[in-house]
Order: sequence, then structure tokens, then C-alpha cells
Amino acid sequence: MLCSIYKTNKKEGMYLFISRREDFSQVPETLLSMFGQPKLVVTMNLTEARTLAFADSKKVLENLTTAGYYLQMPPPPVDHLVEYKKWRDENK
Repeated sequence: MLCSIYKTNKKEGMYLFISRREDFSQVPETLLSMFGQPKLVVTMNLTEARTLAFADSKKVLENLTTAGYYLQMPPPPVDHLVEYKKWRDENK
């Protein structure tokens, strides 16, 4: 499925996938207002076999088919203190 991916300047790592370039008609108005001015990143042919950095391509395709869009949220921040304690406990 051909889809277009947009980023926002409001939150690093947040992306909006839509099935038709510049067609935001399926995206709720509230989401668009919170997202801000979308900036096109890429248009690609998305398949289930394609690997995406922070999203499951199958889930993205399902949402594009059913809802007409997919919102990718940024990954949660890494708590380095928790990671260090885990590493320390494993390496005692």
C-alpha cells in the first residue's frame, strides 16, 4: 500500500501515516490541531514485510485500511538510572 508519512515540529519522533498524500480527511480534526503543521517526510510502498523503526508495519497497514491514518508516537525516554541498576544487578 502506498502511504505518505508526515512529521510534526511539536514533538520529536511523532509521525502521521496517511494512505493518500495531502489527504487528511480521515484524520480527526482534534488530532490535526494537536499535531500541528504536517511536513512530508516520505511516500513509500508499505508492505507487511517492510521493517519500520518504531512501528509494526502490519499494525500500520491495518490502521490505514480501517481508520485511514496511523499515528506513531515517540518511543518512551530511557531511564538510564533504571538501566544502570539492572545492569549492575546482572553483573554482580
